[in-house]
Formats: sequence, C-alpha cells, structure tokens
Amino acid sequence: MNNNDIFKKLRVALQLRDDQIIEILELVDFRISKPELSAFFRAQDHPSYMECGDQVLRNFLNGLVIHLRGTKENPTNAMDVIEKNRIAVKQQQTIERPASAGTPKPKRPMATGNAAKKPGKKGPKFEKTKKENPIVENVKYNNGKHKKQ
Repeated sequence: MNNNDIFKKLRVALQLRDDQIIEILELVDFRISKPELSAFFRAQDHPSYMECGDQVLRNFLNGLVIHLRGTKENPTNAMDVIEKNRIAVKQQQTIERPASAGTPKPKRPMATGNAAKKPGKKGPKFEKTKKENPIVENVKYNNGKHKKQ
C-alpha cells in the first residue's frame, strides 16, 4: 500500500472534497493546486497520475489533526467536525441533483383509437404463417461417440 492508497482511503472515510483537502493543507502552510491534488487520486495507469510523496501525506496528516482536534488555544471535538462535514456533503449532493431527478415522472394515460397510432410508423404487415412439418426429421447427434443404436 503506497501513499496514494492511504490518501484515497482517508479521503473516502472522512468524506472530504478537494477544496476541503486544500483547506486542511493550508492549515499547515502547505500550498497545492486542485490539478495536482486530483493527480494523486487517479488510477496508476493514467497519464496524469502522480505519486504522492511523503511530504504531502505528512502535511495532510498534520493538517488533519489541526482540522479535527483544533489548536491548543481553541480545541474542538473531532466528531462534531466530522458530522458538520457529512451535513455539508449531503447538502452539496442535493444541490447537484435537482429534486425532480429523484421522483418518477407521472404516467400519462394511454390513448385509444386513432390517437394511439403513431404517424409515419407504417411498415409492411406480415401475416403469421402456419408452421408446416419440417423437412428434416429429428436426428440424434452422437457427438463423436461411436455407439450404435
């Protein structure tokens, strides 16, 4: 397991977004851009993949401690911070997905008569023919077995 895997697992477990990770890194005066950060979370075979160094992970962990626990002068409860983060993620998801996307569309009543037919969809009509007796009779295949019946 490398630093990228650890970073990904922490991001998922704490439900952190890119902008929140950047804020956490800024708590310890470590500047990183969003494209650099997204390169850490890419697949290893991706051309833009970048290996997460020890310095980046170390600064993230130190910033995470300050983010969750607070400073000596202003301590905070870690569970309160995590709960606020979960609420923010849920609000972000509801903003991204409109409310109508989750509700099914009401069904319209089916039209009857001429209104039920779609214009321009006239194709050749084929009559069903009655199946005649097959020309080839039932044949039993032995599949390479040399048994006679």
